[in-house]
Amino acid sequence: MQVIAHQGDTVDSLCYRHLGSSAQVETVLDANPGLAALGPVLPEGTPVTLPDAAMAAPATKAFINLWD
Repeated sequence: MQVIAHQGDTVDSLCYRHLGSSAQVETVLDANPGLAALGPVLPEGTPVTLPDAAMAAPATKAFINLWD
């Protein structure tokens, strides 16, 4: 999916807004060469490719209960 950065957007904020989590920031930076060189706040109108929502789902963690 490709999105366009709005004024004041960061890669983190784009991931959170469109994917529901900012856990995929490294994946987005890998998929968009040169994006990190633009700085922490993306220029308005910058196209950014995001992974599919199925790929972006965070892995579930096993919980350990200290008391039963």
